[in-house]
Order: sequence, then structure tokens, then C-alpha cells
Amino acid sequence: MISINHGLRPVFEPGDLVQHRRYGYRGVVVERDESCLADDAWYQKNQTQPDRQQPWYHVLVNHSSICTNATAENLALDTSGLPVEHPLLAQFFSAFQEGAYVRNDAQWPR
Repeated sequence: MISINHGLRPVFEPGDLVQHRRYGYRGVVVERDESCLADDAWYQKNQTQPDRQQPWYHVLVNHSSICTNATAENLALDTSGLPVEHPLLAQFFSAFQEGAYVRNDAQWPR
């Protein structure tokens, strides 16, 4: 479940529901990287280029087939308690309980 990293940024766990602060989409965290692992070419194409040295999240976006990477600073906890609709949910989660998904043992592709 969500915790605070050095009192500055939220740290989400796989299964947490989140909402993007700028773009408004809802989603579920599948995996967390402690910093941006993408190569420089990908990062340079990123329109906003947020700090690479913060948690980055792989998020399944609600009502789509998109998985996006988002930074801690751009995400907020989604307190709606509503499930997410995404075609990969069953691949990475085993249940939806108390407003969060239960992550299974499936490996996230790297």
C-alpha cells in the first residue's frame, strides 16, 4: 500500500489504484522502478522529462490497452475504490480486494 518516500513523494505498490495529476487517467500500478530505466533516446522523447531519479511506475490505464510509465510526482492515489478495466489485468493480478488489486507472481517484462 502507499507510503511516503523521505516525506517528499508517495511510493505506490503494485496493485494500488492511481490517477495521473496532469492527464487525469486512472490506472493500476503493475510494477515500480526506483528510477527511470529507459534509455536516453526514450527519455528525450518524453514531452515533460521529469526527474529520472525518483520512482517510476508501470501503470495499466483504465478503459484502454495502454500501459504507461509515470513518475511518483505525477501520480496521486485514486480513492474511488472502483476497479480498472484493462486486457492485461488477469495476467498480473489475481483479485480485486478492498479497493486494490492483488499482484500475482507473473514477471513484468523488462
